[in-house]
Amino acid sequence: MTQRIIPIESAVFLREEQWPTAGIDAAFPRKQPLWLEIGCGIGDFIIQLAARHPDRNYLAIDIYNKGCLKTCRRVEQNRLDNVRVMRAEARYLLDRFIPPQSLSGVIINCPDPWPKKRHRGRRLVNNHFLELLRCYLAPGGEFFFATDFADYAEMVADIIPAVAGYENLQAAVYSTDLGDYPISKYMRRFLEMGQPIYLFHYRRAAQLAPELLQPPEFEKGFRLRWLAHG
Repeated sequence: MTQRIIPIESAVFLREEQWPTAGIDAAFPRKQPLWLEIGCGIGDFIIQLAARHPDRNYLAIDIYNKGCLKTCRRVEQNRLDNVRVMRAEARYLLDRFIPPQSLSGVIINCPDPWPKKRHRGRRLVNNHFLELLRCYLAPGGEFFFATDFADYAEMVADIIPAVAGYENLQAAVYSTDLGDYPISKYMRRFLEMGQPIYLFHYRRAAQLAPELLQPPEFEKGFRLRWLAHG
């Protein structure tokens, strides 16, 4: 799919060629725990979370140019200096730019569920991705995953308990009680229709065997094609 790329001139937007050679901390005014939101959409979720937690830095990524543009505008409108935005595919970003064991938290909200059975291998959150993410989460780093698609929730519920190094922070594998979890406009639409949101909340174990900290072979996501249009 070819996108019409709209130049983003925002000061909170990080282009790949401008990625700070001194590391991600150099992109923020303060060195603070770094959280990553994968699939920021139009920024509705991340601005709520960043406003609540000024003591954290947030990197919000999306593969869609328009989503990144709108997120930048929201960040600027809300005068948040602890958010930076990058147009990137998650696996590519981790492989190229994020130091191992450096993320204090990772958030994925309502990614494409790929509902057709023949397309389910395209889902982002699978065994390989969880093994990859484990290597980039800091000891005790948190992982939130939310989906509005029941089949996706059941799939992740089946696989995540079997992936070594993750500890569940809820009484069940997932919950539909969101508590004080920020609600995006997209999520609110489903909740108002009576459609539950399935929320997973895990953390990386503090101590892991060395072999669990070796990233699996880099798996090129099929969506890396978007790079050709960027």
